[in-house]
Amino acid sequence: MAEFAPEEDRNFSTDQDLLVFGQRLRHLRRAAGLTLVELGERVGRAPSQLSLLENGHREPKLSLLRALADALGSSVDELLSKKPPNRRAELEIAVEQAQLDPLYQRLDVPPLKVGKRVPTEALEHVLALYDELKRRETKQVATPEEARKANAELRQMMREHGNYFPEIEKAASGILERVGYHGGALSEGVIQSIATHMGYGLRFVTDLPRSVRSITDMRHSRIFLRRESLGMHSPRTILLQTLGHLTLGHSQPRDFADFLRQRVEANYFAAAVLMPEQAAVGYLKQAKADRDLAVEDLRDVFSVSYEMAAHRFTNLATQYLDLVCHFVRNDETGIIYKAYENDGLVFPTDPAGAIEGQRMCRHWAGRMVFASPDRYSTHYQYTDKPGATHWCVAHVDPNRGRDFAITLGVPYTESRWFRGRETTNHSKSRCPNGECCQRPPTELSNRWQGMVWPSARAHSHVLSALPSGTFPGVDEADVYAFLESH
Repeated sequence: MAEFAPEEDRNFSTDQDLLVFGQRLRHLRRAAGLTLVELGERVGRAPSQLSLLENGHREPKLSLLRALADALGSSVDELLSKKPPNRRAELEIAVEQAQLDPLYQRLDVPPLKVGKRVPTEALEHVLALYDELKRRETKQVATPEEARKANAELRQMMREHGNYFPEIEKAASGILERVGYHGGALSEGVIQSIATHMGYGLRFVTDLPRSVRSITDMRHSRIFLRRESLGMHSPRTILLQTLGHLTLGHSQPRDFADFLRQRVEANYFAAAVLMPEQAAVGYLKQAKADRDLAVEDLRDVFSVSYEMAAHRFTNLATQYLDLVCHFVRNDETGIIYKAYENDGLVFPTDPAGAIEGQRMCRHWAGRMVFASPDRYSTHYQYTDKPGATHWCVAHVDPNRGRDFAITLGVPYTESRWFRGRETTNHSKSRCPNGECCQRPPTELSNRWQGMVWPSARAHSHVLSALPSGTFPGVDEADVYAFLESH
């Protein structure tokens, strides 16, 4: 995870920024009809120093930037623009970047020195070959087995860190400081100010491809979004997740594990912006002191979804409240979609150790909430499980397609800090081995075994390969066609 420079140092946060600056400097120098020697005389620098700048190997100081702008009849803003000055410069930068990619370097071909004598058609040709190389390398990002393994490894890493990542917290708090955030729920205006501060404009459209939540046009510094929510993701959440990828310096994923890590980090960043660390911790500490911790209060104070509030609680609980906990998102049949624990809860797992896709016990709160008289009311429950008793609060987030339950749980001894601890709902579970809920009672088995022929619903998804592509499941043809139309 990247470190983030203060505002005055962010002009050259990446090597590509330096390459773009160098190209703009060379373009303006040639447009002014000056040689390196002549420009050096005007700004009091050796030609060799200016050459390093033009080739993206050195970062100029502000005093030199001003001198160069004056000598070229330009401005500092024009020199620091993130856009290459023309198509040729854009190609040269792209070829330089491509040759730094380990995938390209594995070809073991001599490096191409990108000079003005190299035809533009040759640069286009090299980039086309590089793009095809990447496409073939990432055509099938992972098998389902590799995906489950990546999920298990990521969950282990989250557990080891208590699901708390200070570098992302620092990035989120830094961006809020720079746009003048003073507390409370973030308005849409503040969130748009964050995008503007980062140099991106917003476009709300109705024809965004179905396979994406947003599209970032890096060439024109625009982010395309839908106005309406996508499932449980509101437009502002999707925007902040997109800005999270940019703030954290993510590049194209190397494999599915890298894609998954980036997605988790971007989601974390969005939550840390919407529920800033200092404000959220202060609120939670007071609620704990009052023995009145409640996810729904965190949701309401910061105007976020219940799922985001519950997951944000896991970021801060161990670090600041001295609490261990678990989190689950599952559908009505008990299939687990997301899960985290550092409180010793034993989830059902497959042989690779993956939780996602497994079915939880029917006696756990995440399934019992669907059987309650009002599934959309908060459901509190104690559950005796092998080796421990957990207190849980479960809430169903209504969705246009299907409902999902969000569960936050803690060991029995920690329930004293939470609202709902007085509940009389109590169940027992012998899972995750399935003995208590997946095998029918002996009496029913004796009566019905061999006398039933259920017509099973076809689960066609189990026959599908994992979505392919650099960004799994994204239809690049649709994305490129969309950008061309806009």
